[in-house]
Amino acid sequence: MTKRNTHIELDSTHTDPARIKREREKARKLRNTNWWRTLLQKGICHYCEKRFAAKDLTMDHVIPLARGGTSTPGNIVPACRSCNQDKKLELPVDRLFEQLQAERAARSENDDDDSSEGDPA
Repeated sequence: MTKRNTHIELDSTHTDPARIKREREKARKLRNTNWWRTLLQKGICHYCEKRFAAKDLTMDHVIPLARGGTSTPGNIVPACRSCNQDKKLELPVDRLFEQLQAERAARSENDDDDSSEGDPA
């Protein structure tokens, strides 16, 4: 994963300290479930898909709490520390848009290169 400079607007209802505290408490409770232990035993980071020891995986909210995510099994995944730190407040769609923009830029450069090949210099 690469580092990105992004500015993310946060909704104050999502960043309410009482809500964040409640969601973090739910996440702490989920750490003690068989569901979470099973994910850790698999030892695979959700993002880079590399193998790690269970102790080297962190609990990550796919949709961050500060962006409206919840502490539910559908929104929590194991992540290596590097991926978790790199992701910060991004949503999965943020990464997809970034990839699409990079692909579009690459195609545009290739189209420019192709069109200039036939021009006499």
